[in-house]
Amino acid sequence: MFRTTLAIAVVSIGALGLTACDVKKTQEGNVTAPKFEVNKTKEGDVTLPKYDVTAPSVNVTTTEKTITVPTVKTEEKTVELPKVEVTTAKEKEAAGKK
Repeated sequence: MFRTTLAIAVVSIGALGLTACDVKKTQEGNVTAPKFEVNKTKEGDVTLPKYDVTAPSVNVTTTEKTITVPTVKTEEKTVELPKVEVTTAKEKEAAGKK
């Protein structure tokens, strides 16, 4: 249970860290694609094959059986969780100007 909680906390912190980023474009991008010329040399004909498919018949039913099933007990426990405070780039910039 502790590992699951820790994993959830780490994922949450990572997601928060990504949303707190301040992104500024510093340069424009450019893509030059090569040009191609294609000449048709022959007419084509396409005939797709046809199929007759007979699917199998499937019947789903239920039946009652008595089986042994384990039970799970839960208890409340106090655990230490990480606490992270994130300062965004804009907040840092504003604090530096004060």
